[in-house]
Amino acid sequence: SWLPAAIAAPTPVSALVHSSTLVTAGVFLLLRFYPFLHLIKWFNEVLLLFAVITILIAGLRAITECDIKKIIALSTLSQLGIIITRLGLNIPNITYFHILIHALFKALLFISAGSLISCHRHSQDLRWIGNTVNQIPVTSSCIIIANLALCGFPFIAGFYSKDIILEASLFYSNNLF
Repeated sequence: SWLPAAIAAPTPVSALVHSSTLVTAGVFLLLRFYPFLHLIKWFNEVLLLFAVITILIAGLRAITECDIKKIIALSTLSQLGIIITRLGLNIPNITYFHILIHALFKALLFISAGSLISCHRHSQDLRWIGNTVNQIPVTSSCIIIANLALCGFPFIAGFYSKDIILEASLFYSNNLF
């Protein structure tokens, strides 16, 4: 719940905090201690359960939000759930790859959102923002490319990291989650 509330900072600060440093520091620490934690009996199953719950709650909460920066923060939570899912499925190398992809495209998304907010009289409410393709086409195309990459659109960087989750989950013993 603290992540969407931390959006009050200016957009470049939010981009730094949410894309690479503060948010993924905990995930990176978990990744570094994964060889030791993996030896605990129910660790992967509990990790997978928390990851799925995080994805569902963040996704459902993002659907009802109108603030563009909060939507991006909630998508960060959803992506963190996907990253933790990789650890739960025992593929830590691809987890690090997805952390790098997430940082790159999430920073692009936040900087583009800052440009969008600046263009629309500092309003973050999506109900008042419109006609962006004609007003700022470069920013709109950056937002579209970053969203497609984070969604796992084929032949963009996010596809190559998210496709491995689907393949690994087919061979995992607890693939019901």
